[in-house]
Amino acid sequence: MTAVDTAVDTVADAAPSTLPLAAGLWTLDANHSGVYFVVRHLGLSNVRGRFDRFTAALDVGSTLDTVAVSAAIELSSVDTNNADRDAHLRTSDFFDTDKHPTMTFVSTALTGSDDSYELQGDLTIAGVTKPVTLDVEFNGTEVFPADQSTHAGFTATTQLRRSDFGIEFGIVAGAEKILLGDKIKVELDLQFIAP
Repeated sequence: MTAVDTAVDTVADAAPSTLPLAAGLWTLDANHSGVYFVVRHLGLSNVRGRFDRFTAALDVGSTLDTVAVSAAIELSSVDTNNADRDAHLRTSDFFDTDKHPTMTFVSTALTGSDDSYELQGDLTIAGVTKPVTLDVEFNGTEVFPADQSTHAGFTATTQLRRSDFGIEFGIVAGAEKILLGDKIKVELDLQFIAP
């Protein structure tokens, strides 16, 4: 058993108001993480996409009140498997990546226990900041055989309205159908490496 494993077990045995991870700054394993989204097209089918470049950090404190999560996503790295559509998403109709190159998230509160949590925070897109809540599933920890580092995995989901961030292309007030849905489903698969 490694020192990190012992620290994880010690924290897990503590009060239920703690995250079952060793205290300290956990860094993102970007090669085993992903940021994905889904939006309706014409109300008929889902268009799926992802962002290829992003960073995140998980700072684990002694209680949930002292856990902090931050993330930044490069909006120009959007990939919906269609080059023309991706180029349009980078324009002022959507992300306006020349003026607003990154989307950021900074946590404000974490609640829950065991493998189910709610993470609240401030999300900033295109210069507009709004509070969001992510439903987070803690997938546990494993030792990565290649280097014996301890990894922790999380899956987080939320739903946004892009109009809340001033991104309204294709939304026509009063119309029965819209070109592109306002609701965006977001899913994050994140692995972090122990300090």
